[in-house]
Amino acid sequence: MADTTSETTDASYWRADEPFFRRDGNLFVPTANARGPWSPNSLHGRVLAGLFARCLEKAYGEEGFLFTRLTIDMFRLPNLEPIEVKTELIRHGNRIRVADAIAWSEGVEIGRARGVSLKHAEEPENPVWKPETWDAPRPEDAGPPRDTLSGMWDTWILPPSAIGQKRVWLRERHPLVEGEALSPFVRVAGCADYASPLANAGRGGLDYVNADITLYLHRLPVGEYIGFEVASHESAEGIAVGDTTVYDTEGAIGRSIVCAVVNRRLRT
Repeated sequence: MADTTSETTDASYWRADEPFFRRDGNLFVPTANARGPWSPNSLHGRVLAGLFARCLEKAYGEEGFLFTRLTIDMFRLPNLEPIEVKTELIRHGNRIRVADAIAWSEGVEIGRARGVSLKHAEEPENPVWKPETWDAPRPEDAGPPRDTLSGMWDTWILPPSAIGQKRVWLRERHPLVEGEALSPFVRVAGCADYASPLANAGRGGLDYVNADITLYLHRLPVGEYIGFEVASHESAEGIAVGDTTVYDTEGAIGRSIVCAVVNRRLRT
């Protein structure tokens, strides 16, 4: 559950060399870096998304398959207590494989995820329409990064497109789990939550808190930069759906979509 606010993200507790989690047996213990924007004692939704991706990939990632969909339900705002993640293989097919993960903290379920893997195959020789790739400047041409969450990541706020779409580049600053390098899948999953503030925030701030994330990928990202461009925002009666196209420096890699509910008391 991400936000563009900085009320509870005081830079004084950030540690550049600290990961978001440390291992303690089967538990993942959050560090102060894992704090979210809604409360100084709550976990940031994006690090939970990265943790789900990490656990599913460790358990069920296979060469020749791509985690094409990762859906995360975040129905409880977790605190900074240790987390246990349990995974289960649901289907092991020749072309489609499905696995679930559930996160627990203090004996309470705090969220769950489903990963769908599809088998790589040769592309058909049958042209299909697709939109032109975005014309955003590359990160190295966009000037110095800007902090929107006091050191959570590097952010480049790009000029809007010709039709006013919001666009950004993000670069992760921290390891997810101590001693583990970020895989491409974990890197993009840890950024996917940014679809909510990017697509659902208005000129006066963010009025919505997202209840989920669905990340679709047709390929893994190359390099450390992840780009987002708003594809759609629609809302009615306090419920919103935000849709973003996700990029790396070589082009589009997928979509990140969120559903959200109004929570104006959190606006800053």
